Amino acid sequence: MGGAKAWMFSVVSVNLNGSVLSNKHVCWRWRSSAAQQSKPISWSLVFGLMLFSLGIVSLFTGHVVSDLDWYSRRLVKQKLYFKLDGSNKGPIDIWKSENGQSFYGCSKRSRKFPHAVRERSSNGYLLIAASGGLNQQRTGISDAVVVAWVLNATLVVPELDHNSYWKDNSDFVNIFDVNWFISYLVKDVTIVKKVPDKFMRSMEKNPYSMRVPRKSPPEYYLDQVLPILKRRRVLQLTKFDYRLANNIDEELQKLRCRANFHALRFTKPIQELGQKLVLRMREMAIRFIAVHLRFEPDMLAFSGCYFGGGDKERYELAEIRKRWETLPDLDADGERSRGKCPLTPHEVGLMLRALGFANDTYIYVASGEIYGGEETLRPLRDLFPNFYTKERLANEELKPFLPFSSRLAAIDYIVCDESDVFVTNNNGNMARTLAGRRRYMGHKRTIRPNAKRLSSLFMERDKMDWDTFARKVKAVQRGCMGEPDEMRPGRGEFHEYPYSCICKKNGDPESEQVRGNQGLKNRSKEEEPVLGAKGDEQVFLI
Repeated sequence: MGGAKAWMFSVVSVNLNGSVLSNKHVCWRWRSSAAQQSKPISWSLVFGLMLFSLGIVSLFTGHVVSDLDWYSRRLVKQKLYFKLDGSNKGPIDIWKSENGQSFYGCSKRSRKFPHAVRERSSNGYLLIAASGGLNQQRTGISDAVVVAWVLNATLVVPELDHNSYWKDNSDFVNIFDVNWFISYLVKDVTIVKKVPDKFMRSMEKNPYSMRVPRKSPPEYYLDQVLPILKRRRVLQLTKFDYRLANNIDEELQKLRCRANFHALRFTKPIQELGQKLVLRMREMAIRFIAVHLRFEPDMLAFSGCYFGGGDKERYELAEIRKRWETLPDLDADGERSRGKCPLTPHEVGLMLRALGFANDTYIYVASGEIYGGEETLRPLRDLFPNFYTKERLANEELKPFLPFSSRLAAIDYIVCDESDVFVTNNNGNMARTLAGRRRYMGHKRTIRPNAKRLSSLFMERDKMDWDTFARKVKAVQRGCMGEPDEMRPGRGEFHEYPYSCICKKNGDPESEQVRGNQGLKNRSKEEEPVLGAKGDEQVFLI
C-alpha cells in the first residue's frame, strides 16, 4: 500500500446469526499504513498493577486497602469521566448536575472521514423499513445512516411502521423535516426521497427484502448484505430496529450522533406546538419537571407485573398480553424484586418528594392512556397539584394531532427535552433516547428510578417515618441521577450513553473524549489487509 492512507477495520468474532462471541470492539481508524507508530501505554494495565501492588502490601503489612476507588481517582487525577466519590453523603442538587457544565456534545466529523459518494457511484439503493413507535424508529433511522455509509449505498428516506401497536399511518415527511435530514447529512451519506422511476423500470426483479440479525456488526453487513446489494442494486432491510451493533468505531458513533441529535428535526407544526407548550410551562414557573410515566395498558401487560388492582387488573392485562404470542409466563413478584416493573404514578410522586422536590413544583406528565385513568393519577396530583399535560396546555391546538400517536409522542419529546429535570419510569425507547440526548446536551438532570432497590423501600414504607424513607430514597438514587460519572464506555445502549460524542471542556476535544479503550490498537505494517466495501476510499477488512 506504500504511503496510501487506509480506513482500517478490525474484526470481531461472530457466529452465523451475527451475534458477538467476544468482547472485542468493532473499531475503524484512519491512519497511514506505512507510518511507524509507537504503541500507546495501557493505563488500565498500569493502574491494575499499582492496585495489585497495594493489595500485596496490605497482605504483608496488615494495612487494609479499604477504598480502592480513592486510590484510582488519585492516580487518574480525576481526568475525563472520573468516578465521583460514591460514599459522599452531601446533598444532591436535584435541579442540575454539578459537573455537567464541564462536558458538551461533540459529534463533528473528522477531516479525514470519507465524504459521501455520489448517487451514481454508490453500490445501490438502500431501503429501510423502520419498526415500532416513534423513538424505536428514531434509533433505527440513525443506525440506517451508518449502515448506508458502511455499504457505500444511497439511502432512500426510511419508511415508518404503520402496523405496530399504535396503528399510526404517519410517514417520515409528516414527522421529520425531510429536506433538513437530507441536507444535514449530505457530506456523510447521499440520501434521496425515492428510487428514480427510470431505474425501477429498468430492474428485472422487484427489490430484494431481508432482515438482518439484531446487533449485527459492520462486517456482517459487508459480508452478508453488500454482495446482495451489488447484485440486485435495490435492497430493503425490514424490521430495522437495533440492527446495528452497539460498540462500533468512534467516527461511526459520531455519525450516529449527527443523525440522531441533529439531522432528525421535527416538522415545523410539531416543533412550533412543542415549543408553545414549553413556553407556557415557563410562564408559570422558572423551572419544571417532565415525567414520562409510561403507565399505559400495553406497557403494564408487557411487563408481566402486578400493580394492586385485584382480579380485574389481572384479567385485563392478561387479555392484552395475549397479543404477544411469544411472551413467557412471568412471576409478578419476582419481576418487581428484580426492578423490572415501572413505578406507579403514586410511587413516582413519593420518590420525587423524597428527593426534595416541593409540593409547589410544576410537573409536566408525558404519557398516553393511563391504565386506571384519573383514579390512578390522583395520588400524583395530590403530591404535585401543579400538574399539566399536553391536553391541558393545548386543547384546541392539539386536535389536528390526535389521530396520530407518533406526532403526539413527538410533542411530548420536545417538552421533555426542554424540561429542567426529566424523569423516566421504565427503560423504554423514549426513556433511552431522551436520556442520551440530554447527556449530549450538557448532562441536563435526568432521573432514572432505581426500581430494584426502590421496590423494597416502598414495601417497607409504612414501617418507617418520612425522614428515614426520604434519606433512603436519596441513597438508592445515587448513580441514577444523570451525572457524568454514570457514563462508561460500553455501558448500556449507545443511544442512551453516547460516550463517543461527549467531550470535556477546557481541553483538546479529540484527546478528551470518553472512549475508554475502544480504539483500535496500533498494528504493525506487515499485516496484510483485505479489500472491503468503500471503493475509491478503500475500506480494509483485517
